[in-house]
Amino acid sequence: MKFSYYPGCTLKNHAKNFEDSTLFSMSHLGVEVEELPRWNCCGTVASLTADDLIHQLAPIRNLIRVKEANSTHLMTACSMCFSTLKRANERVRANPTELAQMNDFMYDEETPYEGDVEVHHVLSLVRDQVGFKDVTAKVVKPLAGLKVANYYGCTLVRPKQVAIDDTENPVVMENLIKALGATPIEFALKTECCGAYRTVDSPNIVADKTYQIINSARSRGAEIIAVSCPLCAFNLDQRQEATLKYHPDFIGLPVVYFTQLMAIAFGCEENVLQFGLHHFPPKPVLAGKGLI
Repeated sequence: MKFSYYPGCTLKNHAKNFEDSTLFSMSHLGVEVEELPRWNCCGTVASLTADDLIHQLAPIRNLIRVKEANSTHLMTACSMCFSTLKRANERVRANPTELAQMNDFMYDEETPYEGDVEVHHVLSLVRDQVGFKDVTAKVVKPLAGLKVANYYGCTLVRPKQVAIDDTENPVVMENLIKALGATPIEFALKTECCGAYRTVDSPNIVADKTYQIINSARSRGAEIIAVSCPLCAFNLDQRQEATLKYHPDFIGLPVVYFTQLMAIAFGCEENVLQFGLHHFPPKPVLAGKGLI
């Protein structure tokens, strides 16, 4: 299997641990990925204007790059990039007039977009193209005894038309974690918003969200939280210190990308995991389980 790969901005810097663990895991599973040439930011922040067609140019231009790479399948790991690309794609597929307008806007592009690219998230790709039985067969270091709370946040399951799983009770991450040998922990706030960009202007709101989400996971016995969004990772990991200031009774948990757990189970070297990018160190929990 071969897919074009869209990294997005954050996976090239603050979330390099997400990219490295993703690429290692895909290679181990036999999924061939090739990074898009000349990709641009997906646009990420949805416009609040009524007429926002111009804001769809950034994601659609990336889909043109997929066609230029002689591919029709695009994989991304960041859930926010996935949502942005998928929503734009579904919009132009449903509105031929808008698609024509967008191609007119991008008159310098040699390749017009025709709505013929499929956008995949790593989780749905592993579920639908690889299969969890084959994932288990590829495990060389089972994550036995590790209790993982799987946090979806907003953009993997909302809006409904681009959700990779059930919007109220998704299970794809739980099934993956189980295939890796760990124990998935159900908790009530796994699809609760982390506070998103309020982290800039209202860190107190994010602190409250972090307090609620991590407490919910901890109360169910979780030892670690797995995420799929760099912004969720920032709010739940980097904002734990601020959370403690607002909530003196707060007890943190390590936060990792789900692909880091995959990479560990697939026998990666520790440098792939880049633990130095974490605020709350996951290494003690993982080392205590004999996983690193």
